[in-house]
Amino acid sequence: MKKFQSGRYVQQGHYKSFQPNPVNRAWVLDNMELIQLLGQADRELGRLDMYSDYIPNIDLFISMHVLKEATQSSKIEGTQTNMEEALLEKEDVALDKRDDWEEVQNYVAAMKEAIARLHTLPFSARLVRETHKTLMKGVRGKHKQPGEFRRSQNWIGGATIIDAVFVPPMHTSINELMGDIEQFVHNDMQYFPELLKIALVHYQFETIHPFLDGNGRVGRLLITLYLVSKGILEKPVLYLSDFFERNRTHYYDNLMRVREKNDLLQWFKFFLVGIIETAKNSISTFDNILKLQKQVDSQIQSLGSRTANAQKVLHYLYQRPMIDAAKVGVVAEISPASAYKLIADLEKFGILKEITGGKRGKMYLFAAYLQLFK
Repeated sequence: MKKFQSGRYVQQGHYKSFQPNPVNRAWVLDNMELIQLLGQADRELGRLDMYSDYIPNIDLFISMHVLKEATQSSKIEGTQTNMEEALLEKEDVALDKRDDWEEVQNYVAAMKEAIARLHTLPFSARLVRETHKTLMKGVRGKHKQPGEFRRSQNWIGGATIIDAVFVPPMHTSINELMGDIEQFVHNDMQYFPELLKIALVHYQFETIHPFLDGNGRVGRLLITLYLVSKGILEKPVLYLSDFFERNRTHYYDNLMRVREKNDLLQWFKFFLVGIIETAKNSISTFDNILKLQKQVDSQIQSLGSRTANAQKVLHYLYQRPMIDAAKVGVVAEISPASAYKLIADLEKFGILKEITGGKRGKMYLFAAYLQLFK
C-alpha cells in the first residue's frame, strides 16, 4: 500500500481529467494500526450479523433501516426530506417537496430490488446499471441516461468544468474501469480483506463517477449490497450514509486525499471507523427495538379481544410507523368505528400520537419507534 498510486491527471484541452489506475492487482497489507481496526470492524459486524439471526421478524425492522439510509444518503446530495415526510403518501406531500420525496422513495426501491436481484445476478456492472435505472426513474435525473454509463464528460463541484473541484475520467474509459472493479470484486486468486475491498471499490466508483447523475447514492448503496453478496451480512442491516452525512467534510476530504496524495491508508481508517461506529449503533437500535416491543406487547394484552387486532396494526407499524384510520381498518380488517376505537386505545397507551392537529385526515405516528432511528 505504501507504493500505491491512485492515478494521473490527463490534459483535455482546457481542463484536466483524472485517470485512475486499475485496482485489480496484488495488494500488501503492512500497517498494524489498520490491521487492528480491521479486526475490530470484523468483530462488530459479526455481532451485528448475529443479531439478525437472533431477532424474530427481523425483516419487519429492516424497512426502517432502509428508509433511514435513503433519507441520509439523499441528504448528502442536498435532498431535504426527513423520515416523517418520507413515510407520507405522495398525495400528502407538499408540492414543493415532492421531487425530494420521490428521490428518497426511489432509493428505497433501488435498495430492495438490488438485494432481491443478488439471488440471480452477481455483484457486477450490470447490477450497478440496473440499480441506477431504478434510482433515477421519474425523478430529476430521469433525462441523464438512467441505467447507462455516461457518454460525455461530467465534473464535481464548481459552476463549470473550468473551476470544478474534481473532473472524473473520460467516458471512453468507463467500461474498462468498471470491468476492472468487477474483476477485483471476484478475484479469489489474490487475498485482500473484504472490508478493505469494498472500501476501495467505493472510492474507485466515486472516482470513476460512471453516471451523469446519482453516483454518490449508488456508490453508498453498493456498500451494503457488497456485504450481503459476500455473505458478511445475512441481512441488509448496515448502512453507512448516516456516518458519512455526519462527517460529510471528512468523507469528501478523505476521498480527495487518495486522489491528490495517494493516501489510501487514511481513507481505509475512516471507512473502518464508520463500519465500527455504525455496527455498534445498529446493535443498540435493535436492543432498543426489542425493549420497546416487549413494553408495547405487555400494554396491549389488557385490550382483551382487541389484542389480536392491535398486534396486526403494530406489525404494520414496525415496517411503516405512520398510519391513518382507514389503514387501521384495512390492516386489522375491522369497521371504521372499531378502527377509531382501536386508535384511541393505542393513543391511551402512548403508542400512537396524532400529528396533524386537524379534525379530518388525521395521521398517527408510532413516535417512540421512529425515534430509535434518529
